[in-house]
Amino acid sequence: MEGSQQRDGGGGVAGQEPGGGGLRLRRDMGLWSAVSLIAGCMIGSGIFMSPQGVLVYMGSPGASLVVWALCGLLATLAALCYAELGTLVPESGGEYAYILRTFGSLPAFLVIYTFVLVGRPAAIAAISLSFAEYVTVPLYPGCSSLPQAVLKGVAATCILLLMLVNCWSSRMATTLMNVCTITKVLSLLVIMGGGAVVLGQGRGRVQALLFTFHNMSQQAGHIGMAFYQGLWSFDGWNSLNCVMEELKNPNQNLVWALMIAIPLVTGLYILVNISYLLVLSPREILSSDAMAVSWGNQVLGAWAWLVPLAVALSTFGSANWTFFSGSRVCYVAAREGHMPRLLSMVHVHRLTPAPALLFTTMVALVLVILGSFNPIVNFLSFLSWLTYGTTISCLLYLRMKKKSLPRPYKVPTIIPAIMLPASLYLVLAPIIDQPQIDFLYVLLFLLSGFLVYFLFVYFRCQPKCLQVATLHLQLLLEVVPTTKNAD
Repeated sequence: MEGSQQRDGGGGVAGQEPGGGGLRLRRDMGLWSAVSLIAGCMIGSGIFMSPQGVLVYMGSPGASLVVWALCGLLATLAALCYAELGTLVPESGGEYAYILRTFGSLPAFLVIYTFVLVGRPAAIAAISLSFAEYVTVPLYPGCSSLPQAVLKGVAATCILLLMLVNCWSSRMATTLMNVCTITKVLSLLVIMGGGAVVLGQGRGRVQALLFTFHNMSQQAGHIGMAFYQGLWSFDGWNSLNCVMEELKNPNQNLVWALMIAIPLVTGLYILVNISYLLVLSPREILSSDAMAVSWGNQVLGAWAWLVPLAVALSTFGSANWTFFSGSRVCYVAAREGHMPRLLSMVHVHRLTPAPALLFTTMVALVLVILGSFNPIVNFLSFLSWLTYGTTISCLLYLRMKKKSLPRPYKVPTIIPAIMLPASLYLVLAPIIDQPQIDFLYVLLFLLSGFLVYFLFVYFRCQPKCLQVATLHLQLLLEVVPTTKNAD
């Protein structure tokens, strides 16, 4: 294996510790790549799909705009908490790493158990299904219901293509992300500009906006579900914390990237929603399978085909970075012994976590075959904010128990004190007000994690066949163990 390792310009092994400690991931992500990563993860399927869900639960356009603004505020406050945690625990893995270093092995395993087996693959599945919907809508004009076999086939193709890109080169995946991020921002600017033109021509639904709070829902469960749909569009604000070991100057670039990307995306989202409401009636929004396409048909005329193309590229880029960050969390968990050892290895030539990428691909493909968009969003939002609340409690715990730790960045205590009850509300309100069988499935899945932990992690019950399979797969995939990047 050693003879086939890549060599850098100085005669050393690229990605290898100076002392020969083993391969590692490259630390070559700068500030603007970090901003692009966060924006690229956040701007995906949500802004083109979730406005419909927010309007359904809130009942009025004005209330839905307030929800979008509050979602941006919540994401910003949570990101500030994560910025301090990222400088305290400068490791890849995000929530998993913070909970592991604060509360120990079992809580961290439950996080990674749900994240790797369901959370991240489900996010990839949902985004890929959205990508497939926008790709296939122009092929079936006037069709009210798209063929599910076609949708799922396109989504599966998207997942497989992204797996190949990410396995081949991390730099190629980064380049793809940058291109798609530019496309996303341009597509949102087109929608914003189109709304401004319609308003200037006097064709906008200004009168409807004057009565935007009529029929607003006041049920706690409905409000919680509306936040689930809106926050889905902001999902990805924590993506940079998952790849800290690949970020240059992490103590400074983490905070700056978060403070640039999240307010920028929030402003774009609010203006795009206003554009939707100026052009489409609430009834048209609720009846549309692809809202941005409906908007394009009314505003752009013969150029309406640009909207599904831009949205497809946008969702493709978002799925790409969900792949990138999710595979790193799986890789870190395996390195800590909470997942099979094979998943902690990287390709000897490409220096990419190929086994983790392949595993994420397989689970995502299963979920694409079995699932649909809206149920996946609600499930993911519930699971995500349960994890976010636990992670924010880590910060408060460290404030009380580890006051002497050096903190390159320190968020005001009032922010995590606000975010913790907000997270609890987002977790509990829909369950109390509108109990659904899906939440029971989540609870049962979490309980099954206790059994898996004690059987395979605590008591280390590892069948010999698994060890043999690991050896053969290591040779087949040409992967080797790694060491940790740390400053």
